[in-house]
Amino acid sequence: MKNIIIIFLFTITFTSCEAILFEDDPSADPVATFEALWKELDEGYSFFEYKNINWDSVYNVYRPKVNANTKILDLYNIMSDMLYTLRDGHVNLDAGFNRTRNWEWFLGYPPNFDEDLLQRNYWKDQQWYTGALVHTVIDSTIGYVRYGSFASQISESQIDLVIARFQNAKGIIIDLRDNGGGFSNLPLLLASRFTDKRRLGYTFVVKNGPEHNEFSTPVEVYIEPKGERQYTKPVVILTNRMCYSATNFFVAIMQSFPNVKIIGDQTGGGGGTPVSGELPNGWIVRYSSTQSFTPDGFNIEGGIPPDIKVDMTESDRLKGKDTILERAIAELK
Repeated sequence: MKNIIIIFLFTITFTSCEAILFEDDPSADPVATFEALWKELDEGYSFFEYKNINWDSVYNVYRPKVNANTKILDLYNIMSDMLYTLRDGHVNLDAGFNRTRNWEWFLGYPPNFDEDLLQRNYWKDQQWYTGALVHTVIDSTIGYVRYGSFASQISESQIDLVIARFQNAKGIIIDLRDNGGGFSNLPLLLASRFTDKRRLGYTFVVKNGPEHNEFSTPVEVYIEPKGERQYTKPVVILTNRMCYSATNFFVAIMQSFPNVKIIGDQTGGGGGTPVSGELPNGWIVRYSSTQSFTPDGFNIEGGIPPDIKVDMTESDRLKGKDTILERAIAELK
């Protein structure tokens, strides 16, 4: 009986909270909110033509589902479904109680990363932690650097220390697997330590008009050698599908350097710089507003293909081996 009472009270409480959370705001017109979202994307989103998306057709599918009596949670779900058609990890609708997301860029693909395996069989408690950079020596002649997130700041002095430590190494492996991105300045900072001269890193255009094909003239972003020293001997970058956004930019920049190879799976993409706008009901929408290209004109929104495609195998994992890392070691040796 006591348990039944508790369950009953929990049900009543939860139902009451749900009613309060999603109580309609009479000042927020569902139709006006939907129309504002559709127009914001129609005039500002940068990848309609690249992704071959007919935004008018999307409108015709979802607009009839909204009327003056549409409830808050229903409106959120309808708008979320509409945004999902853009297939973009940089597109989000933040309603306060939830935030939409599209993770197709890594879901459905092999993980290709196992940090526990690295800890036990490669790092072996010999790694250094220099800020967000984890580094160690592998196979006595190869430097290994793990950078888990561009959302974790790294300083010039920290990069200098790592480069100095491996100055005499035969090669360096930079492991970016599962790095979902972060600060946009850090890819430029890190890449500047691996180039021998000023190089074109990438170009980008900005959506600057209401028509789907209206963009600014291309802007060129150059990488110049910086810091106490550079490392221009062979470099291998390890990637998987969870490499996104700022990580995608770093891989795009580094791939054009003559001393660099990319090994693993294609990156997840994310080649548009996101901007945000506020809807009439206070919800915030975030979406891609630029397009970016490698020096040879390749649009990086869909990800960067590796130079050498490798997936981790279950048989190697059971032996304590990282298939992708082993391929990188063999490449450098």
